[in-house]
Amino acid sequence: MIDQEILDQVLTSAIAGGADFAEIFAEETVRSGVNLDDGRVESLSSSRDRGAGIRVIVGETTGYAHTADLSLQSLLAAAASAADVARQPDAVARVVEVAPVKNEPANVQIEPQSVGKAEKVRLVRTADEIARSVDPAITQVSARVGDTRRKILVANSDGLLATDDQTHTNMSISCVAQGDSGLQTGYESAGLSIGFELFDQVSVQDMARAAAERALTKLEARPAPSGTHVVVIGPGSGGVLFHEACGHGLEADLVAKGASTFAGKIGEQVASPLVTLIDDGTMSQEWGHFTIDDEGYPAKKNVLIKDGILMDYMWDGNRARDDGRSSSGNGRRQSYRHLPMVRMSNTYLAPGESTPEEIIAGVDYGVYVAKLGGGQVNTASGDFVFGMTEAYLIENGEITVPLREGQLIGNGPKVLQNIDAVGNDFAMGPPGMCGKDGQGVPVGDGVPTLRITELTIGGTAA
Repeated sequence: MIDQEILDQVLTSAIAGGADFAEIFAEETVRSGVNLDDGRVESLSSSRDRGAGIRVIVGETTGYAHTADLSLQSLLAAAASAADVARQPDAVARVVEVAPVKNEPANVQIEPQSVGKAEKVRLVRTADEIARSVDPAITQVSARVGDTRRKILVANSDGLLATDDQTHTNMSISCVAQGDSGLQTGYESAGLSIGFELFDQVSVQDMARAAAERALTKLEARPAPSGTHVVVIGPGSGGVLFHEACGHGLEADLVAKGASTFAGKIGEQVASPLVTLIDDGTMSQEWGHFTIDDEGYPAKKNVLIKDGILMDYMWDGNRARDDGRSSSGNGRRQSYRHLPMVRMSNTYLAPGESTPEEIIAGVDYGVYVAKLGGGQVNTASGDFVFGMTEAYLIENGEITVPLREGQLIGNGPKVLQNIDAVGNDFAMGPPGMCGKDGQGVPVGDGVPTLRITELTIGGTAA
């Protein structure tokens, strides 16, 4: 995107006033999507975005400017604007020369941009037809196919020059079923950091049936119980609980601000010995995969909690530099218009040794959560609320009747302590977008089946 000679010149200009650090982040992103609702294709969208952001740091002060024009003149102007915020007078000028680092981007077999709109329309129409064929009670279907290709370049005054080419492809299907109990919804999604070969791995027909059957099951559901109960969370989508209730509290910027319940606890037992929590940007094909983060540092597998003991936090380059250590590869940003910050990639609970059947058999009365929805968390206290989008009653060691949507209410650190069984059936959950300080980035999460000895259910049963 930018010649190396221009990178050297702009970085030299950015630090000429005495900056400690300067960085160029350039990005080109191409997106497309097809949306179907109620049997009609509502939109065929495509977009292209290109630009660069320049960050200059002096001491504790950061200046940032961005431009959609990648010419030398515009980049120099952006560098000057960023440096004006943080410049020191009478500093000694330095010359910057960057050296490229070779990275191997993910192997994409079928570029989504090479697939015609007609094929993408066919997929959403297939989803609509299959879902409606499951039962006449399915009255509405929405389906979407989307893809993104993002090329990034990062160069900084330490001499780093790295690039990455990231492709994401996904599909989502939502169904509405109508019955005597009113309207109920079912949802299914799939996405990986690969090309259109996603649909060689994922069956649109199976996804549509799963979404439809989930909505139909809820028509016969009874109200969820209220109060404190044993909760078993199924494999896959339960990972969002750990992402929100624990993961954010392990981000070094929140720790430094005193906004994390895990601050100052490295080396302490913060969870059950069954808990090993990992954040891993190197997981090939997963939604949160990348070769380099948005500061140019290589993705890593970071063990955050091991056998219940807090091992480390997640770090971006800026916080790591202040702490005299290396980045953990967790510096991410939504686009070139944004400053990087500490963010998760693929966050998951490592599998244990119990079978899911053994875990469920050990519950006399409780709730089995097959699918978790969105939620909210206070990172300072760890308190959270999550929606249950698919749940069942457990009675005498067996999963019995479906339950209507309710809420899980609890505290992240307490949940970590109250896990008394972890399954051997690990699975990653559906693709997600994580929001933080107004920025969204793609993330993955996952869990095996796990059992929590007590958790509050916010149901409507008397």
